Amino acid sequence: MPEQNLIWLFMLLLFIVAFLYASVGHGGASGYLALMAIFSFNPSIMKSSALLLNIFVSFISFYQYYQGGHFKWKLLFPFIITSVPASFLGAYITLDEFVYKKILGVLLIFPILRLLGIIGKDSETIKQVNLIWALMIGAIIGLLSGMIGIGGGIILSPVILLLHWGNMKQTAAASALFIFVNSIAGFTGLISKGTIIDSHIFVWVLIAMTGGIAGAYFGRKQFSNIVLKRILSVVLVIASIKLLTVGSK
Repeated sequence: MPEQNLIWLFMLLLFIVAFLYASVGHGGASGYLALMAIFSFNPSIMKSSALLLNIFVSFISFYQYYQGGHFKWKLLFPFIITSVPASFLGAYITLDEFVYKKILGVLLIFPILRLLGIIGKDSETIKQVNLIWALMIGAIIGLLSGMIGIGGGIILSPVILLLHWGNMKQTAAASALFIFVNSIAGFTGLISKGTIIDSHIFVWVLIAMTGGIAGAYFGRKQFSNIVLKRILSVVLVIASIKLLTVGSK
């Protein structure tokens, strides 16, 4: 846990992370994990905390995009067939702390590039989802999700957009529900093996939900805040560098 005089800064950044991730259909787990890494949280509580926050924020995000008529079941279904069981199994895999930090550091590159608009740009040409590829991609993302404590949306969104399987809004809606079900599967796996939940998590949930509701609403309304996205990108870059360069001790 951070020092008392830093906990308010953590909670402010938590709100911003939830806001911006929800605005693009994500739950924010990679951002929450990044914040926890910067504020030197105990790795033993990071995965369960991030997944629980993810469950609430991703559902809020999905609901907003669903209300806007952007959800396409055919886009999501092939991925979750394999991702949900893989995420549950992945939660049982306990990585060495050093390896865990390095994998998370690499995965943070995806949301950084996404927030900066380098990957995952919209396309007018929409192609049919390749079932075999979707099943394989779902399994890989699901396994990583359970192992690291993320919902997998930061990987799925760029894949869908790069392969032209959906537009921005369809991708956001599909990713939000993908994150929701994978986060539940991963969290269930963690709880079933006896993982401890931090006592402060319920306060964090309220903060993240508030940010998620606002972010998902404005995201559905074509909201784009360049300054906030750049701030979050800087936070993620700092976290990624720390995770990739600092040893396990």
